Amino acid sequence: MKKEIKNQLEDKRKPRIPANIKWVLTLMILAFTISVVLSFLSEIAMRNVNILVGTIVILVFVGIGIIFDTIGVAVTAADEAPFHAMSSRKIKGAKRAVALKKSSDKTTSFCCDVIGDICGIISGAAGVAVATQIPDVLPISPIASSLIVTGVIAALTIGGKAFEKSFAINNGNKILYQFAKILSIFGE
Repeated sequence: MKKEIKNQLEDKRKPRIPANIKWVLTLMILAFTISVVLSFLSEIAMRNVNILVGTIVILVFVGIGIIFDTIGVAVTAADEAPFHAMSSRKIKGAKRAVALKKSSDKTTSFCCDVIGDICGIISGAAGVAVATQIPDVLPISPIASSLIVTGVIAALTIGGKAFEKSFAINNGNKILYQFAKILSIFGE
């Protein structure tokens, strides 16, 4: 009995390696690559952009982040069984929905963490470009401009993601199916 307890305690002290280290490394490389490419494109696009276009870029990236967060939550909340039934009837997108649900940990990580976080970073970078231009057109200090833009981006992102959570949970099957149908265009 004491030996069993000692073995259990020793097991808990051993560092745990993630079960799927290959996926984690792939995710990190993917995040790095997508982030660098989008940051580069954003940097080029935002250099000579006016406040209106910069604001639109911010809203687009915040919106993309919210959409992919919605998809990630929906995949986690969805029920796999209806998609098996749809797949047996050869309904387009059902097979992809089953695959996404079976790998919901990976799908959610990609949607919420990779895409969502990168969109947050890019919208922040675009926010810097907008914030530096505001004092040129309004009597406001650069620091106040930066604080206001940062606050608005954070409020829109967090508020949008908070709003979509219950929607995604309550409509997980519908959202997953629509996403799977879109992905099935590129191959089932």
